[in-house]
Amino acid sequence: MNLVNALNLSYLLASVLFIVGLKQLGHPKTATKGNILGAVGMFIAVVATLFDQQIISYEWIAIGIAIGSIIGIILAIKIQMTAMPQLVAVLNGFGGIASVLVAGSALQISIPKYEYLVNYQEIISIVFSAIIGGVTFSGSFIAFGKLQGLVTEKAVRYPGDQVVKIIVGLACIGLGVYSTLYPTNEPIYWILSAISLLLGILLVVPIGGADMPVVISLLNSYSGIAASATGFVLNNNVLIIAGSLVGASGIILTQIMCKAMNRSLTNVLFGGFGAVASEMKDDGDFYHGKIKSTSAEEVAMLLDIARTVVIVPGYGMAVAQAQHAVRDLYQLLTARGIDVTFAIHPVAGRMPGHMNVLLAEADIPYDRLKEMDEINSTFENVDLVIVNGANDVTNPLAKTDPKSPIAGMPILDVDKAKTVVVIKRSLSPGFAGVPNPLFIADNCLMLFGDGKKATQEMINALKES
Repeated sequence: MNLVNALNLSYLLASVLFIVGLKQLGHPKTATKGNILGAVGMFIAVVATLFDQQIISYEWIAIGIAIGSIIGIILAIKIQMTAMPQLVAVLNGFGGIASVLVAGSALQISIPKYEYLVNYQEIISIVFSAIIGGVTFSGSFIAFGKLQGLVTEKAVRYPGDQVVKIIVGLACIGLGVYSTLYPTNEPIYWILSAISLLLGILLVVPIGGADMPVVISLLNSYSGIAASATGFVLNNNVLIIAGSLVGASGIILTQIMCKAMNRSLTNVLFGGFGAVASEMKDDGDFYHGKIKSTSAEEVAMLLDIARTVVIVPGYGMAVAQAQHAVRDLYQLLTARGIDVTFAIHPVAGRMPGHMNVLLAEADIPYDRLKEMDEINSTFENVDLVIVNGANDVTNPLAKTDPKSPIAGMPILDVDKAKTVVVIKRSLSPGFAGVPNPLFIADNCLMLFGDGKKATQEMINALKES
């Protein structure tokens, strides 16, 4: 067997492992095994590539591996679970800029032969890598900045912003066509890459915080498409397949997220939803003094007589790093014979599956996590719902006010439960910037405070009861 056949067989095996691993990631019970299969597939692909005779210098590869490994180890140790959305955004960005640089290097190598014969598959792939990779890189880092608080979470809009985006997009297309027709003009490639970076900024800056889960999912898809385009540049089959899998799965996830918000992708990208509303005082006129505050001791009394409890996690729980305290509460209630489940909204948190990741880290059993469609029909029979740091995903205005920014968005019907306890620092609105009528519902009690501290106080009160 020659080297080329051995490489292709190795890439085929790696691709099969990617596909099987991706399939197993679809269920929590097999997700760990799916991750392992994917990692093994990537290991095989990397090792096989190192045997490619087109590799010139192993020294630079070793240096790159060393630097990347050090950065990866530091990130793995330092990054908190609450900052995982930011990390995902950064990793998407790195994937995008890698495609730009690799395609640029390939162009430099190919320019001499382009003087005689142009490989249009290669040059078109190089152009796609520049555009998609550039948009992914800058867009991902703007998303990171919004999530980290370095860039305003508001949807930044200005007169004629859509026109500006169209002009910059057309400039990218025009330069891309020029690069395809005149590939020996290398500076045009880097100008195209720079304008693509600008387009990524213009596309993400107008999107507000509430839409960040959708944006991260979409940018993840972009990074896969950029990788696949780079695979065509390098004639690397496994890169084409892996990038296609990431791109396709990212698009599918983006559609699922948009459906969960009852919004189209076009509306997310160009509608400016998710802007943080003007600051609203805790005693805002909307609530008219109808808020009913409670205490941990009173909630403990309610839990003592409850038979069914549903916990709704939100980004406030993530910020408070309350997932382990929530796990302790779950174990205490379960030990008392109370049926406890967790209601998961698809867009709760800052990235797809954010709440699932946090609860899995705290060793909450997978079978206790219920998706919105599964649990909504059961709320009428629930004795007590504890909302820990969630807001927009429980807001009844989505169903009752057609003019609301979240109108039509499917929500968790917690208001149908017998009693609802909302743990929240204040009455400030969520990312959508609208008040929540749930807070003044007859069956709702507000437990003001940090999600972790409030949960621990409930645990202490339960133990003393």
